[in-house]
Amino acid sequence: MATDYTEHTESNGKHPRTARGLKTKRKLLDAAALEFGEKGFHEASITGITQRAGTALGSFYTYFDSKDELFSALVKELSNMVKERAALALAPKQSAIDAERSVLHTFLEFARDHQEIYRIIDEAEFIDPQSYREHYEHAAQRIEERLAEGAKAGELRSDIGEIEAWAIMGMNVFLGLRYGIWSEEKSAAEIAEIANGILARGITADKGPG
Repeated sequence: MATDYTEHTESNGKHPRTARGLKTKRKLLDAAALEFGEKGFHEASITGITQRAGTALGSFYTYFDSKDELFSALVKELSNMVKERAALALAPKQSAIDAERSVLHTFLEFARDHQEIYRIIDEAEFIDPQSYREHYEHAAQRIEERLAEGAKAGELRSDIGEIEAWAIMGMNVFLGLRYGIWSEEKSAAEIAEIANGILARGITADKGPG
């Protein structure tokens, strides 16, 4: 599992006052992602996290008050990373359907690089329900906003909205689980293209003219 959470340290836990402190907190978050991802929340330990990070036990409490606080910070950080990757996937003047293909393609690659995200987000349902709910609500809202733009441009139905957004998100989440976590037998581009065909053409047979 690859981990690179360099952009969000300042927003989670206590803010480091020095570059050295920022680096130490970064190490703790990276180590926590591996510890929680491999062992789960209950089996993970602060000692295990600091050992992975190569930091003193006391350094943990400089930035986080508890394992729960660190876990919640990590959930929010993962959610922010998904958001930023989706934004980077979008290209200017891209059609609404192509935008969803690009976002799914990027998410599949992200899931393969950060396989810990599924275990951490799933456990958040019980450890930090508010962050868990916000993770999905915010993701669905971003999709709904993209769909609204597509509808405004005349590319999508005018009545498209929240239900369609949640349906697309659900498809993306489970495609990420099947082809990002359980196996990588198909390329992210191929999966995204197939899923894109569902959005563009549906699943009914083409009966042709008449």
